[in-house]
Amino acid sequence: MSEEKLYAVKNDEGKYWDFEDRDDFSELSSVSCPTTAEEKDAKDVIHDYGGHVVTFVEEPKKVMLSKEQAKIVEDAHLYVWPAKYITENAGSGYELERLLVEAYVNGYTVENEKKYNVKVPHTDDSYFYKIDHEICNAADSFHIDLDRPEAKFTKLEINHYHLQDCKKEEVTDDGTK
Repeated sequence: MSEEKLYAVKNDEGKYWDFEDRDDFSELSSVSCPTTAEEKDAKDVIHDYGGHVVTFVEEPKKVMLSKEQAKIVEDAHLYVWPAKYITENAGSGYELERLLVEAYVNGYTVENEKKYNVKVPHTDDSYFYKIDHEICNAADSFHIDLDRPEAKFTKLEINHYHLQDCKKEEVTDDGTK
């Protein structure tokens, strides 16, 4: 994460100092250069003209987590010692623990699980799809609209239905390959 900061000087009326013109405070919309990279410049303006320093820091980049990792981070928010919870649930490996703590502090996004259309062996246009587990406890195959959710398998589902040896086509959430 970059620690570069920008500084602005704002007065009690909500007007900002223009570091380019160096003449007076103005509405933000009419200021040509409301920030400086030098904290000393901002403090000099305060000393001579009043106001207070407003510091801008770049927002840290959110890390990408799996659903399982995100669950650990979410649960850590419920504990008195979140870092201890993360350490105890991250498993072995410093890098994973560091990643989860960073996600706890800076935020995170959950990666979309890859999905696949799985072809039925020895056919040209038949694909497997999932049917209601109460009716049948395995994947079935018929002609189906491949955009339907039941035609998209995760790797875990491919392993569960023993379809590892079948031809797979990776698809996005919108159905494109």
